[in-house]
Formats: sequence, C-alpha cells, structure tokens
Amino acid sequence: MTSFDELKATIRFNQLLGMWAAEKLGLAGADADRYATRLATDTIDPDRNDMFSRLRADFDAAGVIQSDEQILDAMNRLRIEAGKMQPTGGAPFDAAAVALARKLTR
Repeated sequence: MTSFDELKATIRFNQLLGMWAAEKLGLAGADADRYATRLATDTIDPDRNDMFSRLRADFDAAGVIQSDEQILDAMNRLRIEAGKMQPTGGAPFDAAAVALARKLTR
C-alpha cells in the first residue's frame, strides 16, 4: 500500500468482506463484528492478509458452500463499494486504520 488512503480503503474493504463472510458463516451481532474486525485489522500482517485464502479456509472448515467464483465476485463488488465510501468519523474500521498507521510509524 502506498498511502494512508489506500490503507483505509483496504481496511474498509476487509471490514465489508468480513461482514459478508460472517453472514455466510451464520454469525450475527457481536460475533459477526468480531470476525469482520479481525479481517480488517489483519490488513497489514503479510502472513494473514490473503483474504481469499482465509475465506476459502473458513468456509471449508464451517461447511459453507461458496464457489471460488462467488467469493471472488463478492470481493470485486465489495472492493468497488469500499473505494467509493468516504470515511465517517467514529467508524470502527477508520479507527482501526488510525491505530494501524500509528503502529507503522513507530
């Protein structure tokens, strides 16, 4: 990632993707939020930022039937949506972006 704005967009994307996946996994409420937040905060960890592989593994482990094409379609759609979103004050993924950026600059 080359800029803070790209980092924030990626975190927003991972948050949206996490909420989509959580629904498929049958998670709701706080459990869905935790799952999505975990994906969003793993954005900068090179060992954990391959979202497709993580979703594929999570779906397979839970017996959720989603084809690779369905996952990739959701990823493409949500990446576009995340790119169009403007940050709003107090959004959890924006707070995560700030926290991550602070860690990177130390």
